[in-house]
Parts: sequence; C-alpha cells; structure tokens
Amino acid sequence: MTGYAPGAIVLWAICALFILIPLASFLAYSFLPVVDNAIVYEPTLDNFANLFSNSSYRTTFLRTMLLAFEVSVFNFVLGYATAYFIWRRPPAWRNVLVIALAIPLLMSYIIKIYAMRGVLGTNGLLNSALLAFGLADEPVSALLFNLTAVRITLSVVLLPFMVLPICVALERITPQVLQAAADLGASEIQTFRWVILPLSLPGAIVGAMFTFVLASGDFLAPELVGGIEGFTFGRLVFSQFGLAFNWPLGAALSVLLLVVALAVISVARRLSNPRWQT
Repeated sequence: MTGYAPGAIVLWAICALFILIPLASFLAYSFLPVVDNAIVYEPTLDNFANLFSNSSYRTTFLRTMLLAFEVSVFNFVLGYATAYFIWRRPPAWRNVLVIALAIPLLMSYIIKIYAMRGVLGTNGLLNSALLAFGLADEPVSALLFNLTAVRITLSVVLLPFMVLPICVALERITPQVLQAAADLGASEIQTFRWVILPLSLPGAIVGAMFTFVLASGDFLAPELVGGIEGFTFGRLVFSQFGLAFNWPLGAALSVLLLVVALAVISVARRLSNPRWQT
C-alpha cells in the first residue's frame, strides 16, 4: 500500500463496495440457470443464448435503442438551442436561467413522470391548448400510453442533462476568442460555425451520451406513460426481477445494457476529445 494516501484507499474501497462488487454479482448471476423457479448455481450460457435467440427480446432491444437515439437527437437540437440562448443572455439572467433549468433535477423522478402524465392526458395541459387554439376538435388520446408518450416524456425529463454540459462548454469560450474572430472579419454566422460550435461540441457530445444512456435503461417512464405499446428493454429487465422472478435472465439483460452504455461512453469520450482524430 506504499504510495497510496489513506483518502485514496477509502475512495477505492467505497467504489469497490458500492460499484464493482454489485456489477460483479450481476455478471455472476447472469451465468446461472433457473430450474423450477429456483436458481441453480451451475454456470451456463443459456441466459445469453436465450437473449440473442429470442426474437421478442431482440425486437424490444432494437426498438429501445432507436428510442434512445431519437430522444438524444431531439434533445441535441433543442438542448443546444436552449444552452445557446442562455449563454447569450447577460450574466445575471444567465445564472437565473441555469438555476431554473437545474431545479427539476432536485425533484423526485416519479413526480416528474406523473406531471408529464397530467400534461399528455386527455384532460391535460397539451390537449387543453390544442382545443383552445382550435387545432383539435376533441382530446387527442394518442399522446399517452404509447411510444410517442415515452419519447416526449424522456425528452422533457432528460433535457437538463443535455443543456447543462453544453452551457459549461459555452462558458469556457473566452471573449478574447470571439473578439479575435471578429477582428479577422468573421461574421456572426462564420464565428458560430468555425469557433463557437467546434469549441462547444464536446459538451454537446457529453450531453448526448448522458441522454442516450439514461433513456436506454429507463423503465419508470415507459411503465407510467408507455402502456402496452410503450414496452421497452428497461421494462423487460424490470419484469424479470419482479414479476417473473428470474434474476439470472434479468442480470443477463442488464449486462447487455451495461455493455451498450460502456460502448457509448467510450465513443463519446473519444469524440469529445479534441485530439480524437490523431
């Protein structure tokens, strides 16, 4: 243990206890079969074989990945526009807007999901607005209990995870850089295209990573606003640990999500590095 400070040892112990050991236990469980509703402690690859051979699992997985990608792309555009708008405000207003954007992160996740149910319901805020402006003759029921509702809910709930990293990246752009671009004769559009966007893109990539990883593994939003049509991979994992009580298969499904998350994080880390092409 020579060369390691006591604080570092404590941090590594905490990481091992609360992160590495639980992940290792999930990985170990994924290789165990279930016979007559009882876990048999004999390693096997049957869970992974079932995972890749079952067309229902594959379809649900691919649909969930597409859903997470769609949410990430939508939030990338909306989040960048929001962050850019905040960045262009005076410093006093900028701080207020960032705090207002971060406040939802302090709220209970379940409360936010139920709030979205109230917005998307037949008697909700969105339908009331559509009826008030004459855009619909009757309440639209297609806004709830389907994948569309899951897309909208995840986009709204996960938007702060996209905006805040972009705000941080934009804040790091010094006024001297913008002044230098102006001195060289660059227009506002050229300055944005060749200076602001490249310098803030790493923050946008990090935000997209957060959004994709969180959306791909979420089960609560699909459970509460998705209904039967909004069945996702996260709900499939949840059902194995809950209703089916098949922990090994649930662990195998979780391992697949973990591999996807690690792959996305690795790609995002490489893309967000200014030297990623070297």
